Amino acid sequence: QVQLVESGGGLVQAGGSLRLSCAASGRSFSSYTMGWFRQAPGKEREFVARIRWSGSSTYYTDSVKGRFTISRDNAGNTVYLQMISLKPEDTAVYYCAASQILTTTRAGYTYWGQGTQVTVSS
Repeated sequence: QVQLVESGGGLVQAGGSLRLSCAASGRSFSSYTMGWFRQAPGKEREFVARIRWSGSSTYYTDSVKGRFTISRDNAGNTVYLQMISLKPEDTAVYYCAASQILTTTRAGYTYWGQGTQVTVSS
């Protein structure tokens, strides 16, 4: 069992930056693939980024490549999403999630946080 709590969301102007954090508790955090997803109003929840348990492999959806960076601190049981050059279309609730497999699909993630709102104004 893994519990996840996101923080760091907020309101930012276009071009600004935010860093999201996801604190994990429970067993074996360091063995999980961690992912970030987002859900905009009226849209499906979509994959944003994921990081392998060791941190050696990351993957991003095309729309955030070069602007978002996922990282993790296994000693501190935390995963981060650094976001720069934010755009209004990045506005969404951002969720972190944990998976026992290396995947980008929503169904592959077993544990989910409650989400944190990111709003980018134009």
